[in-house]
Amino acid sequence: MKVTIGGSLKLAFRPWVEGLENVPAEGPAILASNHLSFSDSFFLPAVLDRKVTFIAKAEYFTTPGVKGRLTAAFFKGVGQLPVDRSGARGAGEAAIRSGIEVLERGELFGLYPEGTRSPDGRLYRGKPGGLARVALATGAPVLPVAMIDTEKVQPPGKVVPKLVRPGIRIGEPLDFSRYQGMEHDRFILRAVTDEVMYEIMKLSGQEYVDMYATAMKRQLVEAAKAEKDAEKAEKAELARAEKAEREATREAARELQQELRREAQEEALRQRAAEQRRSDTP
Repeated sequence: MKVTIGGSLKLAFRPWVEGLENVPAEGPAILASNHLSFSDSFFLPAVLDRKVTFIAKAEYFTTPGVKGRLTAAFFKGVGQLPVDRSGARGAGEAAIRSGIEVLERGELFGLYPEGTRSPDGRLYRGKPGGLARVALATGAPVLPVAMIDTEKVQPPGKVVPKLVRPGIRIGEPLDFSRYQGMEHDRFILRAVTDEVMYEIMKLSGQEYVDMYATAMKRQLVEAAKAEKDAEKAEKAELARAEKAEREATREAARELQQELRREAQEEALRQRAAEQRRSDTP
């Protein structure tokens, strides 16, 4: 199935690739990539001769029905590995365990140090837990990978892809054997992750943002909510102003009617008084 899907992707999108010679012909290696699109996990395996395993949430493999079975078959076919995100530490620990198992089998393991897709095309700070811990626990080399223009193929929120030619750059392997046995030192984990992110930045040409993509997404959600709340408050204020204006107009109309009635009454009294004076004149 990988051959079929990979061949179809290469035929339809013609992805260009640089640095294939950096991928070892055999043995374990970690492919650490930036993350621009849902399709990243499909294009990278499509250009490699070896199988590369990424992790995916277990729900993709357990959904019932015909659609669920087809989805599960598709993800298995492109080398996705189900990870149970339940438990106290969630997907992080599950991803680490899965990555170590893949590498111990002498295979390629792919992951995204940013932890989630970039919300705006920029490169965000790598999370130190998964990548560095797997690399130091296994001693596997880390290959920095840059996905190019995949966000144009399938922009966030879009289901139907566009026929845009994406690219992939694979950097030279990074050796972190000097830190072997230090996978529980948070300063070492941070240093390893930052070194990998720096190489990805050089390969991708992306602007680097020294904050987590998840934090930026929260800011964007909060900003969107604040904007929506402001628009709602503005509409409410406008509605109150319009209501007040209508009430003021109605009140002015009532006062005018009352004034006109008073004037009519006064005029009637003047006319009756004049008639009375005329009738009293001998």
